[in-house]
Amino acid sequence: MTDPTDPADRPSGAAAVPSRQRPPRWWLLLGRDRAAAVAAVILAGVFLVALFGGLFIGDRAVRQDLRASLRPPSLDHGFYGLLGTDVLGRSVLARLVDAAGTTLSVAVPAVLCSLLIGSALGLWAGYHGGMRENVAMRVADVILSFPSLLIAVVVLYVFAPSAMNIVLILAIARVPVYLRTARAESAELRSRLFVDAARTFGTPSRNIIYRHILPIALPTLLTVATLDFCFVMLTESSLSFLGIGIQPPDVSWGLMVAQGRQYLQTAWWIAVLPGVAIVLTTVSATVLAAWVRLATDPAQRWRLTLPRKRRGNRTAVPSEMIA
Repeated sequence: MTDPTDPADRPSGAAAVPSRQRPPRWWLLLGRDRAAAVAAVILAGVFLVALFGGLFIGDRAVRQDLRASLRPPSLDHGFYGLLGTDVLGRSVLARLVDAAGTTLSVAVPAVLCSLLIGSALGLWAGYHGGMRENVAMRVADVILSFPSLLIAVVVLYVFAPSAMNIVLILAIARVPVYLRTARAESAELRSRLFVDAARTFGTPSRNIIYRHILPIALPTLLTVATLDFCFVMLTESSLSFLGIGIQPPDVSWGLMVAQGRQYLQTAWWIAVLPGVAIVLTTVSATVLAAWVRLATDPAQRWRLTLPRKRRGNRTAVPSEMIA
């Protein structure tokens, strides 16, 4: 009887590839990390609610019923009374769903715009160096010399507060974060052998940046973007709390906290529940960003393949990597 594990008993034509050369797919790695999996589920739920929640709630987020003012969370008044009502009798659950779309409609475009602009400028400046790099970095230093929240407060105080203005201000304020990160990655990669080889064969600089440098720098930039999403969302909530962010009749989580702070002793759910939504979303994004950084780094991905009991020992190196 042959042993299937014996290499001598395998068919000569079979080109078996060792399992260690086949990295597990990302959803398998995600399933091995419970914290990251829970964070991914929470974020996916928030995005689904923001995208499709408005189809189910209708006008319940703005429908007023003074007879149902300040009702505590209960199932006695139907599904939309599960999280209670505010001072005007509006469903807190419906307003949370509506506010999720408003909050993400500000945070996501701001992060995407700053990511695209900052990454493009940073990769271009880091690859070419010289005067281009110096000018780009000085512009970034000037913008970073002013706190993002302070810039937003001053600009929104002068101009009319609106979602579009908030997106533009936060996008411009966060561009230096990606510019500096992309510049550092590009400046380090431009001296690599594969970049020199592409340059020797006459490849245009834009193609070198797009095909050779960007794929390596992209995991780091996406990780920074995930963390920056938390900062932008908290900044928008802070602006709405101060009264210069999202304006009624629109609603955001920060605006809900601001409107409910005077009822903390009598109707705590009006301010606490949107605050919990902000905390859950930002913490989940932070946890998922840490997981993405490991999953996209070939030198660190092996940590996610360890059994959960051994994962705490970060200094141990798997035996298959020692060859």
